Amino acid sequence: MLASTADYELEMRGETLVVHPKGSWSIEQAGSLDGRLAGDVAELTYRHVDYDMEGLEDLDTAGAYLLARAIRYGVVPAESWDVVSQSPGHKTLMNAATSAVLGREPEARRQWYDTFTRIGKATVRFWGELIETLAFIGHFFVVLMKVIASPKKLRWKAIVSLIESVGLDAAPIVMVLSFFIGAVIAYMGANLLAAFGASIFMVDLVGFSVLRELAVIITAILLAGRSDSSFTASIGAMKMRQEIDAMTVMGLDTYEVLVIPRAIACVIAMPILTFLAMLSGLAGGLLVAWATADISPILFFNRLTTAVGIENLWVGLVKTPLFGLIIAVIGCRQGLAVTGSVESLGQRTTTSVVQAIFAVIMVDALFAILFYQLGV
Repeated sequence: MLASTADYELEMRGETLVVHPKGSWSIEQAGSLDGRLAGDVAELTYRHVDYDMEGLEDLDTAGAYLLARAIRYGVVPAESWDVVSQSPGHKTLMNAATSAVLGREPEARRQWYDTFTRIGKATVRFWGELIETLAFIGHFFVVLMKVIASPKKLRWKAIVSLIESVGLDAAPIVMVLSFFIGAVIAYMGANLLAAFGASIFMVDLVGFSVLRELAVIITAILLAGRSDSSFTASIGAMKMRQEIDAMTVMGLDTYEVLVIPRAIACVIAMPILTFLAMLSGLAGGLLVAWATADISPILFFNRLTTAVGIENLWVGLVKTPLFGLIIAVIGCRQGLAVTGSVESLGQRTTTSVVQAIFAVIMVDALFAILFYQLGV
């Protein structure tokens, strides 16, 4: 794939010069721009330089050096500068380039200062991400209410297709993993409880753990790793190819077309997958109980219905629609936040999976506390 031709735009905001580099700023692409950039900034007076790297595709040391010369070529050398980019590599190259342009020694690393700086930046990013996520959720529910009020806007073909990819295609791996989880729980229970002559309570252990928590959590984590990352990658790729902008120009609501169908598909598919995971986990526990503790399937199911009860099935299933909604919303929100670079797509996909798993486990803990307080 050929690199895009390097170019730039200059913008004055008060006493701040904003440089918008575009394309590939490598030695092959950007070498001819040195004189042009110097001439454009030579007549400008500014105290600060901002480098907005959102439209940048590639940057090497030579390109960073050419950009950094804008700091010195003004009527008066700029007093400060900053880089607006999600790539740490851009900031590292610009740091080295500006030091060379200004004739300064490279900054020595200050361990404690750098550590607190990273903590501060991480805190700012956290609050920014939280605010943007809350704004996205608010916009999502507004659009969802509009769609519910006018069901003709629902894209049923897209929803059915997404249910197949999110639910049906994920069923085998969810069931296999849950089967082995149930088998492991039963095997551990057999070893521990046999010493007390209470092997029959292994059924209670498998039933409570699989129905209330493990099947739900395993399904949610697999859905977050599989479908959530897929949502972010597909929407992010559309954002990079400017398909999202094209949809907006055509008058299509991005939330109605991309977010709502995925959310509905996850809300429908998550309970189904969880129910299959529960059955598979109980089957794994049953086989281990039959093989290691001589607990027949009839005895297993009798003990399961009397000691565990059907209410634990509903305790597990009642949480699943909310988990599916959380996973879908996070995946779509991160996909729409992708910028023009491939690095941004990878970062957003990773962030999407991590946030979804964290949110699911946190909400599950809140449900556990709620059910404990309600005595369920």
